[in-house]
Amino acid sequence: MTRITSSKQGLKFGDFVDGLPSEGRYTFTLEEASRKVAGSAIALQTAIRRMKQKGRLVSPRRGFYVIVPLEYRSTGAPPPSWFIDDLMRHMQRPYYVGLLSAAALHGAAHQQPQVFQVVTGQPMAPLTAGRARVEFFRRRSIERAATLKMTTPTGYISVSTPETTVFDLIRHVHAAGHLSNVATVLAELGEGIQPERLVEAASLASLPEIRRAGYLFQLVGREELAEALEKAAAAYWAKPSRLRPDVSDEGAPLDPRWSLYINEDVEPEL
Repeated sequence: MTRITSSKQGLKFGDFVDGLPSEGRYTFTLEEASRKVAGSAIALQTAIRRMKQKGRLVSPRRGFYVIVPLEYRSTGAPPPSWFIDDLMRHMQRPYYVGLLSAAALHGAAHQQPQVFQVVTGQPMAPLTAGRARVEFFRRRSIERAATLKMTTPTGYISVSTPETTVFDLIRHVHAAGHLSNVATVLAELGEGIQPERLVEAASLASLPEIRRAGYLFQLVGREELAEALEKAAAAYWAKPSRLRPDVSDEGAPLDPRWSLYINEDVEPEL
């Protein structure tokens, strides 16, 4: 728990908050405010509570505050992309924006996510900030995943590359709704995917995930990407997999190219 010490000299809390946006900042921590703001710990807590009641601050995690610009007062918070990098650094958690949120940032906007999706190395509970909801998905060895930096009005965020996004969507089908949605997104992402980078991403995926991705790329007409994954899958041998791992394969036809039981009808919107 953060310890707050009293301060005899320093800024007024309102001046402290108003000054941060001029520096391109829209977040602060309780610890930072306690160092820079004049007055007692109780006075600081009271000032924070009043600003929250007025809709000028929102706190997605205890001890971490987001300033709400006037243009976002109606939604209760700025977009999560404005504060997720600061929040994850505050919590000392590796992360990247992933899944449908990453796909949308890469131009695959057909399936707009209803929540902001973030991949991290440890389980984390969802959070809300105003009307925005952030959901977290765990990935082991997250530091090995290929990511890139994208600029935001407040700095930058870490985002999965299109190739990393492919296998995250395959791995977390429920996050996209169903496989037809995943196939639709893959069709749009395909234009920006390089086969050699897709194979690199596949090296961190399981054989069933490679098969599923290859089948979906074939289905949406991205044959050059399907061929790259077919070669990657050929390096392994294993019994057939299921297209949907959580659905029975009883009576499902076997696709010989991908050694997949096609146990779900996939109908992408192309």
